[in-house]
Amino acid sequence: MSLPELNPLHAALAGIFTDVPLVTLEQNVDRALQTMTAKLDCDGVFVLSAATRQPGVTPRNIYLKPGNVPNNQVRHWPLARMPYFRRLMRQPRLLNVPDIARLPSEAAQEKRFLREWRVKSLLVLTPVHFGETQIALGAVNCERARDWSQAFMDELGIAATLICAVMELTRIAQALTVSERRYQELFNQLPLACGLVDRRNRVKLLNSIARQNLPVSDGQDLLALVRPEEEAMLQDTLQVVRDGVLSQAWCEISMKGPLLNQQWIKLSFSTMSDDPGTLLMLAEDVSERHRLADELSFHANYDALTGLPNRSHFEAVLDKLLQQLPEEPICVAFLDLDQFQVINNVSGHQAGDKLLCQVALRLKQLVRKGDTVARLGGDEFAILMHYCNEDTARVIAQRICTQLFEHEFYWEQRRHNVSVSMGVAPLDAGVTDIYVLMSRADAACRLAKEQGRNGWHIYCATDPKMNRLYSEMTASVDIIDALSQNQFQLHYQLIEPLLNKQAGIHMEILLRLERPDGKMLSPGLFLPAAERYSLASRVDRWVIDNLLRWGGSHLALWQDLDMVSVNLSANSLGDHEFMEWLEIRLMAEPELVSKLCFEITETAAVSQLEQAQALIELLQPLGCKLALDDFGSGFSSFAYLKLLDVDFVKIDGQFVVNLCDNKSDQAIVNAICQLGRDMDFDVIAEFVESVDIGKRLRELGVDYAQGYAIGKPEPLDNLSSGKRVPWLRDLATD
Repeated sequence: MSLPELNPLHAALAGIFTDVPLVTLEQNVDRALQTMTAKLDCDGVFVLSAATRQPGVTPRNIYLKPGNVPNNQVRHWPLARMPYFRRLMRQPRLLNVPDIARLPSEAAQEKRFLREWRVKSLLVLTPVHFGETQIALGAVNCERARDWSQAFMDELGIAATLICAVMELTRIAQALTVSERRYQELFNQLPLACGLVDRRNRVKLLNSIARQNLPVSDGQDLLALVRPEEEAMLQDTLQVVRDGVLSQAWCEISMKGPLLNQQWIKLSFSTMSDDPGTLLMLAEDVSERHRLADELSFHANYDALTGLPNRSHFEAVLDKLLQQLPEEPICVAFLDLDQFQVINNVSGHQAGDKLLCQVALRLKQLVRKGDTVARLGGDEFAILMHYCNEDTARVIAQRICTQLFEHEFYWEQRRHNVSVSMGVAPLDAGVTDIYVLMSRADAACRLAKEQGRNGWHIYCATDPKMNRLYSEMTASVDIIDALSQNQFQLHYQLIEPLLNKQAGIHMEILLRLERPDGKMLSPGLFLPAAERYSLASRVDRWVIDNLLRWGGSHLALWQDLDMVSVNLSANSLGDHEFMEWLEIRLMAEPELVSKLCFEITETAAVSQLEQAQALIELLQPLGCKLALDDFGSGFSSFAYLKLLDVDFVKIDGQFVVNLCDNKSDQAIVNAICQLGRDMDFDVIAEFVESVDIGKRLRELGVDYAQGYAIGKPEPLDNLSSGKRVPWLRDLATD
């Protein structure tokens, strides 16, 4: 049975509130009140409600029959604002007033108001509740006082329930609309690009940031926006979230942005609780990070000046090639510009940089297609030559040397000559270490430079000169490791007085280096290597620092010593930073420095006279001594002696080893001794290999002797006393 058949009033009310827009609720309530007034025996119906937070709806409506209120436009019934009716809403009860004169005394304000509106009888039903909505429906009679029947109240109560339910449903719907609007506003105001991806992978509901910054629009297929090779990755990311494997997943893809610029986007996807097939998409532009990564990768693998691969990239390519055990012949070449420092000094570093760029371009033009040209640093270049035997390497090397020698380089109307020294190392079977191959090429390059520059040389394992250079190069690696891991060892060798009697030991500090395999590396190898590869000052610093540490920890023994000689390299003399460090280090050890004697070679003193004189000026105020080593090996020894205030002169060993049999050697030694007496310095003879040599040296007036006949080098830690034990009794003076 249908609603209209049950009750015409209720059917009419249902028709009013069915399928009508939410915004017309007020008008519909007014229509409902008018219908109830017409269907029921009363002059008006009104609605009272508790306070509500719902905007746009004012559920305190009234309808009165025409003639009872001016203009018949009354909608708002102010009784809900009056104290008695407010309490009535808070404490629900039926208010049946056949005559308003019967209202209680606390309703005086309401009574006065009702009389102004000519109300004779009043009925207010018990309030009804639905959710957050609470209303009370009432009726008035203005023509006469009347009793309100139960049937009337039942009809009015059913209508109140219907109206309250409609109001609550309307409130809920409007609250959802407001919530959705707020969500949409918040969604659009997010600083991240957001959107939804439906089950067909189409993009929808993009926020404002997404529409402004992403090359995508509503309705587009997301997969169609990426490169074909990235579709599978994007599809997998979407599917992982849809299948519930992960609640959130992301990937980085490249899209074509404005002006066809490549745009890298990080897309993050997560599920929607109300629709698992639709995914929330967050998009972040990571193009700048990829650009920086590409830039860092370029700087990590390529030389910024010339654009050529750098050392690390060249080594990585070579290492990968060696790991593949290539069957074809391979050669590696090292190139070094001749006199490049002259160009920097004369025309400046800008000129040097320009020349390096020109050389890089010419090298790429002169090698074969497929060969790799790299800049290792400074003015050093390398070439990796595939399918290249020694004959082919000779042709390429000759072409490069010839063409670069003919290259004309001008800077500010000044012409500079350009030439290179080039070393080539073929890849031998069994070589799997790139540094072995590169060291061979470097050694060949250095030999080419020593042979006159503007030439090339191919590495040959049986070449003695090549072996020496290669050994020095490998020794330089050992030196660096020894410095970093503190692997050097201090030894000492006695220096025996021949003409005077002294209680303490006079000794020279020597340096030794033990390789990881337990074998000792010859000082004749690693010391020249230290000079060649600019490591000498670092080695000298290690020796002096560790010697002073040893002296500080053996102070009593140190005080018993007569003299401790330490060698300084020529490189250290010219190293301003080292000389400053030496002065500070010596000043920090006032109890030790008076026993020190620093030895420099005659060659170093002659070639760096000003530096040698500066060293003397530094040492003398501190109480240190200075010795001139290898005296007599040069042609100007006597001429320079007068310019150097030295304390000791060491005769070069070539005049000592054959002293007993060679009268010329005896004459030279005698002359040096006489010079020492006249110029007030002591003479030390090296290479004393026998007692007879010692006796002859004493006869000639030599002050000190040093050699294997007196004592071989021993570890410094083995020295237990600073007191001297005479070498031989027959040499001991009375």
